[in-house]
Amino acid sequence: MVDNNQTSKMISLNNYGIKNANVRYQLSPEQLEKETLEKGLGRMTKFGALAINTGEFTGRSPKDRFIVKDKITKDRVWWGEINLPFSSEKFDALYTKVVSYLSGKELYVRDCYAGSHPDYKLNLRVITETPWQNLFAFNMFLRPTEEELASFLPEWTVVNAPSFMANPEVDGTRQHNFAILNFTRKIVLIGGTGYTGEIKKGIFSALNFLLPEFKNCMPMHCSANVGKDNETAIFFGLSGTGKTTLSADPNRKLIGDDEHGWTPDNKIFNFEGGCYAKVIDLSPEGEPDIYNAIKPGALLENVIIDKDGNVDFSDTSITQNTRVSYPIYHIKNIQVPSIGENPKNIFFLTADAFGVLPPISKLTPGQAAYHFISGYTAKVAGTEEGVDEPLPSFSACFGAPFMPLHPTEYANMLRKKMQEAGVNVWLVNTGWTGGPYGVGNRMKLKYTRAMITAALDGKLDTVSFEKHPIFGLNMPTSCENVPSEVLNPRNTWKDQKEYDKKALELAASFKKNFEKFEDYANEEIMKGAPVQ
Repeated sequence: MVDNNQTSKMISLNNYGIKNANVRYQLSPEQLEKETLEKGLGRMTKFGALAINTGEFTGRSPKDRFIVKDKITKDRVWWGEINLPFSSEKFDALYTKVVSYLSGKELYVRDCYAGSHPDYKLNLRVITETPWQNLFAFNMFLRPTEEELASFLPEWTVVNAPSFMANPEVDGTRQHNFAILNFTRKIVLIGGTGYTGEIKKGIFSALNFLLPEFKNCMPMHCSANVGKDNETAIFFGLSGTGKTTLSADPNRKLIGDDEHGWTPDNKIFNFEGGCYAKVIDLSPEGEPDIYNAIKPGALLENVIIDKDGNVDFSDTSITQNTRVSYPIYHIKNIQVPSIGENPKNIFFLTADAFGVLPPISKLTPGQAAYHFISGYTAKVAGTEEGVDEPLPSFSACFGAPFMPLHPTEYANMLRKKMQEAGVNVWLVNTGWTGGPYGVGNRMKLKYTRAMITAALDGKLDTVSFEKHPIFGLNMPTSCENVPSEVLNPRNTWKDQKEYDKKALELAASFKKNFEKFEDYANEEIMKGAPVQ
C-alpha cells in the first residue's frame, strides 16, 4: 500500500491540449471523497463508503465503443459489430473539441499503472472531470509509490469528460456518448457517459491488443486465486456468472477478480489494483468478502440509500448493474504481489438459464477451445429491455467487447498454454437446475463451491464420469458434499423428454453461433461442438 497523501509534484496538461486547467493531482481517497461530497456529487453511506450515481448510463455502451483504424490496427483488429472502426481524422477533431471543453476547468489527474508483473506493466495517466471518477481510478489501477512517481512517465492516457456531449452528425459517433481507443496516439477518449467501467475496460481492451502482439502474453477476462501449495486457479465468466464471488474463497488467496495476463514463462498476473463487483442482493452471509470490503475508500455506484445512509442492495430501481469498486487490499486474503504460478485448473463459468448444462463437467482440449470461443451464458427476463424469457448469449473468449483480435487467436494461445501446463479445464453451470428460469431453481452456491473445491483438491480425479448425450461433456457421477442427483441435469427435471427438447434447442444455438468461426477453427476445436 502506498502513502495516500497528495504528492507535492506539480504537472501541466498543456501537452494534452488542455489549457489553464486547475489540476488536482494525485489526491488521496479521503480528499476525493471530501470534494465529491462538497460538490454535491455523492452521499456517504453507513459503511463509510461513498455512493454516487453515474447518471444516464449505468453500464457500458458496446455500440458506442470504437477503435481508430490506422496503420497499427487496420490489418490486425477483428473488425465487425464488436470492434467498430473510427477514422484518425474524426478522432483528432473530436479530441480537439474535448480538450478545448476541458480547458479552464478543475480536473483530477492520477498517475497509475496496469499490470502487476514488472515486465508487463503499462504506465497510465487518467484525467477525469469529477473527483469520484478519479477515486475509481485509484481503486482499480495499481498505485505507484512516491519514489516511483518522481520519475513517472505515462505511456497511455485516459481522458474522461462525462459532461461533454458529441454531435453524431459532425463527430462520427453513433450518439452523444463514446469510448474510443487510439493505438497510435495511445489515448482512451471517453465522453458523454459517467459509467466508470468504461475507464477500466478501455485500458483492458488496449492490453488485449498489445500483450499478444508485442509481448507473446495471453490477456484474459478472468478472476484468479492461489492455494496453499501455490497452485493457481483461473475463473472465466461473463457478468452474473459468479466470477468475482467464486474467486473470493476464504481458503485461497485472491490474485484478482477480472483481468489477468498469462506470461510466456507461465505466470498469472493481475492487471488491476482493485475489484469492481456487482452488489445486487449482496449480503454478509452470501458474499462476506465483498460485503466486508465496502468501507471507507470504496465507491458504490447506483445503489439506493435511505435518509440515514443505509443501502438497500435488493433495490434495482436505478439498475440491476449496481456496483462497488475498492482497492484489492480491502480483501483480507490476497496474494502479494498479485502474481501466481502456473495454473492447474481453469473454470469456465456459465449461468445457463435453460437448466440444460451440467453443474460441472470436465472438458477435453477441443471442448475447452470450443467453449472458450463460444463464451456462453444466458440472459434472463428483466435484465435487458425486451427480454421476457431466457435467451442464449454468446460472448467470444468470455469477453468479446474487450477483445480486439480474432477470438481464435486467443483460443489458440489458451489451447497451447493448456497443453504446456497440463491444466484441467472445467465447465461450471452456476445457473438453473430442475428446469429453466421460472420453473427450476438457481444452483445453490454451496454446491457450486463444493464442486470447485473437489476439482481443486483433485478429488474429482478419482471418480467415474458419464458423457452427456447431447453436448458430449464428461459429468462426474459423484462429488463430495453434493447430492448425486444434481450432477446430471436431466435427472433434476420432472419431464425428461422436455429436458431433451430444451437441450437440443440449446445445442442448436451453440452450433448456429459458431458458424462464423468455423473457417478459422481446426478439426480438434470442431470436435468440441455438441454431438447432436
